[in-house]
Amino acid sequence: MGITIIVVACSLSWAQDNPYPWLEEYDSSDAIVQRIDVPDGYKRVSPMEGTFAHWLQHLPLKQDGSTVYLYNGDKKADQNYHYAIINIDRSEQDLMQCADAIIRLRAEYLYSIGEFDMIHFNFTSGHEAKYTSWIKGYRPKVDEMRVNWVKNAPLDSSYESFREYLDSVFMYAGTYSLDNELEKVEDVSKMRVGDVFIKPGFPGHALIVVDMAVDKDNGRSLFLIAQGYTPAQDIHIIKNLHDEDLNPWYPLDFGDTLKIPEWEFPKEELKRF
Repeated sequence: MGITIIVVACSLSWAQDNPYPWLEEYDSSDAIVQRIDVPDGYKRVSPMEGTFAHWLQHLPLKQDGSTVYLYNGDKKADQNYHYAIINIDRSEQDLMQCADAIIRLRAEYLYSIGEFDMIHFNFTSGHEAKYTSWIKGYRPKVDEMRVNWVKNAPLDSSYESFREYLDSVFMYAGTYSLDNELEKVEDVSKMRVGDVFIKPGFPGHALIVVDMAVDKDNGRSLFLIAQGYTPAQDIHIIKNLHDEDLNPWYPLDFGDTLKIPEWEFPKEELKRF
């Protein structure tokens, strides 16, 4: 118990300087809120500092015009659908796909604030993968649909070990398991930054709301969405190809179905951590 408390305290102290652990140095001028303007007449929402929503809004972006690359270093065939690319590393294997990208962002946020107990996801089999168990040296032993956690590694809460934990989750989780973990948002008009559109399946798809803005006069809301995809590739913010004036923002009053490049989501498929 004492060791765990010390590790968490160190993480919290370190996160005050750099809330994005995969970066050696964080430049706030590259944040979504600095690089992507809201349309005229709109005001960006302002979540409380330290929340998941605030953390997502300040995700760093790569340089304008950057290319989406696949996990193996190849260029994605179609480069017409992304507006910006989040500056986060890709797995070197075909692991961090759509649901995995969302898991990655959620877990990175919790790691950065030292909430190790909250980092847990389910495998498609239904078995839970707790990061605190991983820290203690337990590793999943998978035999078809059975998963046993076996202690065969030393105590390790390093960032490198954390990334190995995530790769393990990516291998055995997906849209089906993530969908079962999330809570349904009954009213899409109550959307928040951090909410997830998810269609479970084999394959399914998922994307995450990373920013929102509100019209100061009529209250109309807009949102930005980011996604990973298959094969595993850079996480990117999606263009709005239906409204050039709003692009890359999407209107919250989109109707019954959210239509994005390459996919559609009924409004009932909005969920929340």
